[in-house]
Amino acid sequence: MKISTDEYWNPLVEVMDMGAIRQMQLEKMKELVKWGYEKSPLYRRKFEEASFHPEDLKSWEDISKVPLLTKDDYRCQNVEPFPYGDTLCVPLDEVTVFHQTSGTTGTPVYQPDTWADWEWWSECWATVLWAQGFRPEDRVFIPFGYNIFVAYWAGHYACEKIGCEVVPGGVLATRERLLKMKELKATAFMATPTYVLGMAETVKKELEGDPHDWGIKKILCAGEPGALVPSTKKRMEEAWNCPVHDHVGATEVGAWSFECRHKPEGLHVIESMFLVELLELDSDKPVTESGVPGRIVISAFDRRAQPCIRFDTKDVSAWSEEKCGCGRTWRVLEKGVHGRVDHITKVKGVLFSPVTVEEVVRSFNEIDGEFELTIDKKGDLDRIDLRVELKDELTGKGRDELLRKLSSTLRLKTQLNIGIEVVPYGSLPRYEVKSKRFKDLRKK
Repeated sequence: MKISTDEYWNPLVEVMDMGAIRQMQLEKMKELVKWGYEKSPLYRRKFEEASFHPEDLKSWEDISKVPLLTKDDYRCQNVEPFPYGDTLCVPLDEVTVFHQTSGTTGTPVYQPDTWADWEWWSECWATVLWAQGFRPEDRVFIPFGYNIFVAYWAGHYACEKIGCEVVPGGVLATRERLLKMKELKATAFMATPTYVLGMAETVKKELEGDPHDWGIKKILCAGEPGALVPSTKKRMEEAWNCPVHDHVGATEVGAWSFECRHKPEGLHVIESMFLVELLELDSDKPVTESGVPGRIVISAFDRRAQPCIRFDTKDVSAWSEEKCGCGRTWRVLEKGVHGRVDHITKVKGVLFSPVTVEEVVRSFNEIDGEFELTIDKKGDLDRIDLRVELKDELTGKGRDELLRKLSSTLRLKTQLNIGIEVVPYGSLPRYEVKSKRFKDLRKK
């Protein structure tokens, strides 16, 4: 299939031969490892503890010798320069941008960036946006409260970089954001999957309208796995009558992957700017075969203030064996991010992922509101409970039949019995950013 060069933000690297990509990545990795060793006391200490020196990195196979880093390494910052500590690789007066992680997995990580680093962020995002069909003629509404989290900050600047008109809707409430989007005839917006559905719900329930009338042509999602969960994607696309595309990034890493317009049922890795590895869930051995789940480990080549070298994200994915119709040579992660290592757990001896429950719940149109999932102990046994909101008009036999089908489907997909409780519509929390639907109370 012949693809127009308009498909790519940077055709030179997006269709580069994989052998050439590998050589480029190895050279960039050598430079990055040397930079971290020479400039960061943290990286020097980690390398020395592992008896590793940058000169030991000579071949592709040697990359596995480079020590892994986790969030906890970034958090151990009780040293100068404040507030970044010994991960900082540039003089403090070269730092121009501060962000921090959301803290959903513990103490927030402080992230410094230089002006060049922030330009790098914008270039990463420009690659994502262009691949998803964002163009200069788009008017992009960003319904997000700009804050200390990186969130859609880089998306905003990347929109400007590729020529889009940007409308920030930060301090507005959901209702006012929606009215402004319609007034200005916005053609695109960015949000978490939860908020995409929440905005559609507000249009229907509070504004008594139809999201189709808002004229949105494309939506970019980030922050949660939902945009590549088929039933959640289908629900969002039907609600807004437009394509919805996924993107995954992280404060410590950058904007490293995306789903293109051709929808390869997974995420392209931005191979020119990142090295992405998969390691076995319970060891540090590489996963190279397709379809096998592994931990996502990422190195960001061109970020300098606080480098990201073999960062263990604790997220889980698998390589796809399918080639995308877009023509990019970049690898694809099958079904995107499946969840986190600490969310994929054993329940009654069965490996369980909350994403499976989301796929089932979102496949039932009658479950129109939110849901919440809890794992706890009842005596010596694990117990899973699901709380759901149903449409108000669903009563009697229709409701009983729905719950029977829901229970049966959950049992089929998870191999577990899950207790179901129906709660009043609107009683479960609504989220603008990352949702907190899953709680494993056994770990407390």
